[in-house]
Amino acid sequence: MPSVSPQSVRLPAATMLQSGPWIPALLTAICAGILDWRFRRIPNWLTVSGLVAGVGVNSTLFGWAGMRAALLGVALGLGLLLPFVLLRSLGAGDWKLAGALGACLGPQQLITVLMVTILVAGVMALVVVIWKRRLMQTLRNIVHMLAAFFRLRMPGTEVSLDNPQSTKIPLGVAMAFAVVVLGVGKAIGKI
Repeated sequence: MPSVSPQSVRLPAATMLQSGPWIPALLTAICAGILDWRFRRIPNWLTVSGLVAGVGVNSTLFGWAGMRAALLGVALGLGLLLPFVLLRSLGAGDWKLAGALGACLGPQQLITVLMVTILVAGVMALVVVIWKRRLMQTLRNIVHMLAAFFRLRMPGTEVSLDNPQSTKIPLGVAMAFAVVVLGVGKAIGKI
């Protein structure tokens, strides 16, 4: 009779424990993506709920280590994107969404989500800029923002989110896409 080791048996509960933190991340990200697409706004009730759910799920499933990972994910998400909020090149809702996703996924998986988000947002931005025929103006704005960043100063109002003429990309949509792709990939064992 062949011996069966505990590692060779894959129980549904074990799979659920592995995927558990992705559930609030997926729900939060999909809702945020829809709201950001339709209203260009990600409300506080959603990001705070996602943060609380992420910390709660991780704490329940993994104890103190899960709570620690969730809080580190929050700190990483908020810390990495804070300079862009201060430069007014990123909305506060997008920033708080990154913190909520960090609470759900922890710091390591959040980095992956943010990398995919950057790629998706870049493609979205390129499509919008070409569609609106604003390539030269966009390149000038990027130069102004980078110069302000390296001088530790705020860019002029012409390149901020407050300018109604500026081209805006709903980053919540890009984050939602990244979370869905990575979450589904993880669920089917491809990532």
